[in-house]
Amino acid sequence: MTLPHPALSAADPELAALVGAEEQLQAETLRLIPSENYVSAAVLEASGTVLQNKYSEGYAGRRYYEGQQVIDQVERLAVARAKALFGVEHANVQPYSGSPANLAVYLAFAEPGDTVMGMALPMGGHLTHGWGVSATGKWFRGVQYGVRQDTGLIDFDEVRELALKERPKIIFCGGTALPRTIDFPAFAEIARECGAVLVADVAHIAGLIAGGAHPSPVPHADVISTTTHKTLRGPRGAMLMSREEHAKALDKAVFPGLQGGPHNQTTAAIAVALHEASQPSFRAYAQSVVANARALAEALLDRGFDLVSGGTDNHLILMDLTPKEVPGKVAAKALDRAGIVVNYNTVPYDPRKPFDPSGIRIGTPSLTSRGLGTEHMAAVADWIDRGVTAAGKEDEEALATIRSEVAELMSAHPAPGLAG
Repeated sequence: MTLPHPALSAADPELAALVGAEEQLQAETLRLIPSENYVSAAVLEASGTVLQNKYSEGYAGRRYYEGQQVIDQVERLAVARAKALFGVEHANVQPYSGSPANLAVYLAFAEPGDTVMGMALPMGGHLTHGWGVSATGKWFRGVQYGVRQDTGLIDFDEVRELALKERPKIIFCGGTALPRTIDFPAFAEIARECGAVLVADVAHIAGLIAGGAHPSPVPHADVISTTTHKTLRGPRGAMLMSREEHAKALDKAVFPGLQGGPHNQTTAAIAVALHEASQPSFRAYAQSVVANARALAEALLDRGFDLVSGGTDNHLILMDLTPKEVPGKVAAKALDRAGIVVNYNTVPYDPRKPFDPSGIRIGTPSLTSRGLGTEHMAAVADWIDRGVTAAGKEDEEALATIRSEVAELMSAHPAPGLAG
């Protein structure tokens, strides 16, 4: 299916055709990438408003451009909704994305060359948590913790030992491939003991926290960094939240430290998403995301898949395909041809290279947004199982059969924002 875009079609039919093709792809495929989701029609509309036309350097009431009478209200609304939804004292909704938000944290609390600590990228962390190829690993001295090889879980005795030895200025908790509940109190205790600022990067689980499906870091972390898409179902943007004592340092780091004018149309879409996330229906959504992930994990285990940490507590499942004798990249590309969208991913202690790893990463935010429930997860697991088997055998006919089955189920469950 494609939605009408009359002005775009008239002005640039080539680009309009590409947008239509992407709409059809998103409508017909089973999207299992845990960092992706469907935004509502309201969020889409807010993202494309005339707020795009305004420059607004500074903060509400303290701008460097005139004509901010409406923009100030939009930003104040987004900030108020963020504070209410997450129960924080301060919120900044201006960061352009998650990585710039994390860079602002470094600018606020560290100097170049200082020691910072985060989860190693191959273990499930994020590039901006001090990993070497990132600017955060080049400008700061990054030390990394990981997970136990036997359990796939964080060993907090090892984290504490490393923190006390290295004395980092900042400790990041959270990541991009963590299928288990983040123990914010344990990290907070370690941060206090070594005198570090604790930053909870909840980009992946912000929607689960807002919906009560994951514990909140608010009582424990000094700063919370998050994107506004993923499980929160907002636009591609970010927020920084904190205790009031850190408000000035964070605001100064975002602007003028890293950015010029905020993207006002994104701020508006964030406000809409935060409003949606405050509704009882969103709480039910967040609970369903986790229920679906757990049901899918159990169905995969029943089919002989090796799941890192043995399962999941949240929206995300990390699978090691070594026992299936199919590399992650081969499996991911075959599943894509079968209409099942995943990403290949390293697993802890992976002997293979990052661009050709052993695992795939999947999640349930998107399929839950389409109304799929636990009763559908056995079928999803079966498609994955058949797809991985077909990848190993290079059986394109089997992949085509799966794709038609996937498309049939997707047609019965229209996606938010695409159902026109």
